[in-house]
Amino acid sequence: MKSFAFGISALALLSSAPAFAEVPSDAAASDTAADQAAPAAGTPQDVIVTAPFRTSESDVLQGTSVLKGEELARSLRPSIGETLAHLPGVSATSFGPTASRPILRGFQGERIRVLTDGIGSIDVSNTSVDHAVVIDPLLAERIEVLRGPSALLFGSSAVGGVVNVVDTRIPRTVPENGYRLAGIATYGSAANERSFEAAGDVALGKHIVLHADGSYLKSDDLKIGGYALSPTARAAALSQVGLPQPGADEPIDFAASAAIKGTLPNSAATTWTAGVGASYITDGGMLGVSYSHYDSFYGVPIRYATEVGQEQEAPRLSIVQNRVDLRGEVKTYGGFLDSIRIRVGHADYRHFELEEDGSVGTAFYNNGTEGRLELVQAKRGVWSGASGVQFFNRLFRVVGDEAFLPRNETNQVGLFTVQQLDFGALKAEAGVRYEMTDLAARADEGDLRFFTGKRSFGAVSGSLGASYGITDNIRIGLNGSHTERAPSAEELFANGAHAGTQAYELGDPDFRVEKSWGLEATLHIHGDRVNFDASAYYNWFQNYISENQVDPSVCEAAAAPSGRTVDLPCFQSQQADARYYGFEGSLQAYLFSVGSTKINADVIGDYVHATIVDEGPAPRIPPMRVLGGIEAQNDLFSVRGEVEHAFDQTRVAQFETPTDGYTMVNASVGVSPFGKDSKTRLTLSANNIFDVNARRHSSFLKDFAPLAGRDIRVSLRVGI
Repeated sequence: MKSFAFGISALALLSSAPAFAEVPSDAAASDTAADQAAPAAGTPQDVIVTAPFRTSESDVLQGTSVLKGEELARSLRPSIGETLAHLPGVSATSFGPTASRPILRGFQGERIRVLTDGIGSIDVSNTSVDHAVVIDPLLAERIEVLRGPSALLFGSSAVGGVVNVVDTRIPRTVPENGYRLAGIATYGSAANERSFEAAGDVALGKHIVLHADGSYLKSDDLKIGGYALSPTARAAALSQVGLPQPGADEPIDFAASAAIKGTLPNSAATTWTAGVGASYITDGGMLGVSYSHYDSFYGVPIRYATEVGQEQEAPRLSIVQNRVDLRGEVKTYGGFLDSIRIRVGHADYRHFELEEDGSVGTAFYNNGTEGRLELVQAKRGVWSGASGVQFFNRLFRVVGDEAFLPRNETNQVGLFTVQQLDFGALKAEAGVRYEMTDLAARADEGDLRFFTGKRSFGAVSGSLGASYGITDNIRIGLNGSHTERAPSAEELFANGAHAGTQAYELGDPDFRVEKSWGLEATLHIHGDRVNFDASAYYNWFQNYISENQVDPSVCEAAAAPSGRTVDLPCFQSQQADARYYGFEGSLQAYLFSVGSTKINADVIGDYVHATIVDEGPAPRIPPMRVLGGIEAQNDLFSVRGEVEHAFDQTRVAQFETPTDGYTMVNASVGVSPFGKDSKTRLTLSANNIFDVNARRHSSFLKDFAPLAGRDIRVSLRVGI
């Protein structure tokens, strides 16, 4: 009913807007994502479409990245996390090739919002790292990453940043020729990956545009560059060889586990999507709706038993989501407001964690609705701004013998405003958000593990910052923020074994609001030959929530009221003070030309240092990383080589193991056979050329599931 009411309101606003003779076309739609040029030395900077009003990349007060065009095509992977993993300040959870969520500045889970065109993915990927994000990167037109305190517009759970995937499912413009078609097909050798996507729009008259799209991906078990188990895990498993395993129906073959090499078992996947949309578009605004279906079946790499008494499973997940979206915008042409925007999404989601015989072991059901209404002010001299309201409702339940959460409901309403003053060289920005969150849990009768009751939280967040243009090409900025975040249902109510992560997960219903204070300094240099963007940040946390591996006796005590046993590693959510600081930067430079071919070089680097006060290093923090490349470009082709080095991570939390660094070498060739204005592009890339056995410290599975080995990829993108 909430979605229906929002839709009626938007339709009423649109129908009351004045009619105009001219219809926006592809040529005239300069504000759309499709028309924004990629940033390069000597070119205008990208407009950030995630921002509420027109904002260039160099004016954003937090670290920002945009992935699109050839760079997006070259980076595409089955998961959104792996697609973005080469951007500055970005890592990935790497729970296998399919379930990999972005990590920004060391933050993951509840501190990162992954959006599809400004609205949450409405899945349960924030619940656990084995749950895939229900966003298909194949359908992305562009992906924007805003790090730092972007929470004011998109929710307090975005304290680490926002990933916004912009697609074309709800058309924004009328095709100039009455239609447009686009598609991409890819083959990747590391997992024998075959994928394709196609999308098309057709205009019915001057104002109505219909859209349809679909994608399909199938991959086998992932090839890796060495042993599946890390040296530490292999040594632990081999130390158990020959020991008796009392009570085991099928004794674990520790020697066989330690010998697995070259292929990552239980990592194959099949995913398909389909969607339709329609928009009514005038110069006075637009109103569009869409329906989409997502279906995925994938395996989760095995967390192998390395000690007698540990349980070992090979979980597989079946995910289905059906989703309806609405977007509307009305341009008011005068007065206090410039435009009114509405965005609503509703999704029914379920996934099954399957036993070895194919039966359903645990079922997850999530019914969610999220909506936002933005009022964008007309610019008055130096002053501009936007305000709005956002709401979110989630009904979530887990059913099965290994249900680790009680049934729960989350209701959240946020009010926000951001205001900007632009004096030319000096720009100042301030924002505030108030958020009310209610969480209720109800345990099944007789299950004494779970909390039953309600928790309510009020959270106030704000930011104040300014930037100054030292010259036309150099801008410095400083931003201060205070962010408050209500604990999630998973952090409050979890108490049980979770087969997907192969861990016993334990929350705390007495958690308080998490609070943080942050400072961030930025530097943007954009000249004819050089583009340089850098950010340095420091965050102080009070009541910081982290999930840490603890002694099994902690979970055994929590499970005792229900008479359950604990035969998995124990992970407990805990609250303490914390400190995060770090930096990230990217440099692109034009070196010289050979005829019509330009030679460019680029380098990115990032570092995070995170500490839980009075305890030690925070868990799963990515190490320092440097990636450098050189590229030759002209209108017909590009040739690129790059080297990525991740340093050792020896700052580890209790029960964590250190992670060795690695160096990967990648190369690619892109060809536009019909010229630079053609949308046809063939890309051949070779990734991890020397078949390095690499592991991400940020992954729960880093001791059991390394990254992909040598991967030769061919991608063809077409469009008319």
